[in-house]
Amino acid sequence: MKTILFVCVHNAGRSQMAKAFFNRMAKGKARADSAGTQPAEKVNPVVVETMREVGIDIARSKPTALTVDMVEKADRMITMGCGAEAEALCPASFIETEDWALEDPAGKTLPQVRKIRDEIKKRVTKLIKEITSSNEQ
Repeated sequence: MKTILFVCVHNAGRSQMAKAFFNRMAKGKARADSAGTQPAEKVNPVVVETMREVGIDIARSKPTALTVDMVEKADRMITMGCGAEAEALCPASFIETEDWALEDPAGKTLPQVRKIRDEIKKRVTKLIKEITSSNEQ
């Protein structure tokens, strides 16, 4: 089974949403994990609320520190928002890596986080289609 690792700096927003969407939508055909290079103490409460609005409860999720073991076990790693300002905090990659340049939900309003959430869902949907179609070939 393919494993996708979603990574952002604090593991409190984008990567938590991506992991939750992926695991719900992949329906056991692949799995996702998430981590951060400098994990926050808790998941952003506005992120929890926006995910609750779409029927996914991540209130019990905890930010996790990225480890070498996690990277080695992943088939693919997707970093989130690792632009120039965050590059020093993003992981070096030893596996296929892709960056999704997404705004950090920290400090954003509920409507702004909804836009980020919806963009993540769109990208996760595309990723699952890509992975499941390559598994069938």
